[in-house]
Amino acid sequence: MPELPEVETVVRTLAPRLVGRRITAVITRTRKAWAATAAKLRGRRIERVERYGKYILLHLDRGVGAIHLGMTGKLMGGAEPGAYTRAVLVLDQGRVVFDDVRQFGSVRWLEHPPDGLGPDALAIAADEFVTRLAQRKGRIKALLLNQAFVRGIGNIYADESLFRARIHPLAPANRLSRERALRLHRCIVEVLSEAVASGGSSISDYVDADGRPGWFQFQHRVYQRTGEPCVACGAKIRRILVAQRSTHYCPRCQRR
Repeated sequence: MPELPEVETVVRTLAPRLVGRRITAVITRTRKAWAATAAKLRGRRIERVERYGKYILLHLDRGVGAIHLGMTGKLMGGAEPGAYTRAVLVLDQGRVVFDDVRQFGSVRWLEHPPDGLGPDALAIAADEFVTRLAQRKGRIKALLLNQAFVRGIGNIYADESLFRARIHPLAPANRLSRERALRLHRCIVEVLSEAVASGGSSISDYVDADGRPGWFQFQHRVYQRTGEPCVACGAKIRRILVAQRSTHYCPRCQRR
């Protein structure tokens, strides 16, 4: 699933194609529920494009278009519709194609920007992060995946951040010392910032709006490296399930 770095990269490559353009039509191939959204988007002018957690928000002259890429969604400017195209945003100049192999993505029209999610993972202050962490029970990996706690982090970057912070994914969140919590915050910001600079991680078919893959997957230290040697100590990377998600960690660097 595209996470904060991938969605941020899509927004940065998509915005120049969209800002100032008017949506003249929305062509949908599936999901009758999208018909109402298409009608609301039609004729609207796109004033701003931003990332909200894992959402792409199109701020319109009336309302907001909220796009979630789901597991395999891709937004590509100027591309030709294909076998997995679910929707096409036709603009007064150009078009944007939304492909989605597994069909978990969504396009919605909202009267107002969404709320109810936690602070952005790249914007939350260190002290606020530590305070929120101390108030929450449960395993730290599961908490990082909870978008109501902090928005934007998914499986890849939770694993990578916990490894750099040397914290076991099953560690109780509210038992982390202030020092370890601050270190985790710093590592989250570092990992996400580096991933954004690399255009995200192309694990399967992720590409940005210009069709270019990301490169951060070549810098993964634990994610999907089960059985391979840890880059820090040489121990074999292990895989467990946390919150029903594959979780990768080093048993030596991230002791319980």
